[in-house]
Amino acid sequence: MPLKYTKSTDAKEKITLTSSLVYAEWQQSYAPVGQTAAFEIGTLFVGQGAPIEAKGKSKKGKSLGTVKGKVRANKFIGEFTVPPDTKLGDMVYFDVKLPKNGLSGTSNSVAVVPPIKVTDLSWSASEARRGDVLTLKASVENLPDAAQVKIIIYEFDRDGANDKIVELPATVDNKKIELQWAYEYHEDTDEIPSDAEMQRYGRNYNPPEYFFTVKVDRKEFGKKQESGLLKFKDWMEIELRDEDGNPIANENYILHLPDGQQRSGKLDENGRAREKDIPPGKVVVELPNVGSHEISE
Repeated sequence: MPLKYTKSTDAKEKITLTSSLVYAEWQQSYAPVGQTAAFEIGTLFVGQGAPIEAKGKSKKGKSLGTVKGKVRANKFIGEFTVPPDTKLGDMVYFDVKLPKNGLSGTSNSVAVVPPIKVTDLSWSASEARRGDVLTLKASVENLPDAAQVKIIIYEFDRDGANDKIVELPATVDNKKIELQWAYEYHEDTDEIPSDAEMQRYGRNYNPPEYFFTVKVDRKEFGKKQESGLLKFKDWMEIELRDEDGNPIANENYILHLPDGQQRSGKLDENGRAREKDIPPGKVVVELPNVGSHEISE
């Protein structure tokens, strides 16, 4: 809102700013039956913490209830639950009041649609190593083609404190969502507990596990790990050959793991060995008679 000041600039003057309701609108183009629909209200000069009230209604007289709150940073964000007995095709809107500012207004209207469902969340594999490309899939009902959603990948925590890894945009196509993601270990490997620390507290190493959800507007589907858990592939294979490609048998090796642990072993007659329960991070393979090599896991 442009302001024009025409008084003297070398004296104190009192300026009165006019409060206004700038907009009241839904944050989505539909209102699914039995689910929530988000809205936002924008204001100017109403004062931080000004009380506000929004009443949801439908054109056919159905009440969506009342949401009350306070304006913060000139905005108020909320949501209504669309009653499950609201008729499909009905149009819903909401009235706004700011009683201390003498302001009121009405939002735009959006159509009532069948409830959105997201099912069959799945990974293309149950284990992955760094750099593996995975396909994430889900089935969607009652969203139009080209609708934009988000896929959110979490690192699973058995205590419920799941860490968000990444949010990725996805598009609905023929009632399906499909997205490819290159697996990377996102945590700081310096924070992996050392072998000594785990032994001190009686803990065992557990490889990282991941699940994903699908977020449609403000509703998130799959938070109970319906996608299944993707496990970090915590094993590695060692293979040693000479310059002519022939296996070097029975060579001793030492592994220096990212948690501070060291392991030793011997290659078999084919110059190979397999080690399990390898934490993510950099692994140094030491061959006493050959040298050492750094590997990122």
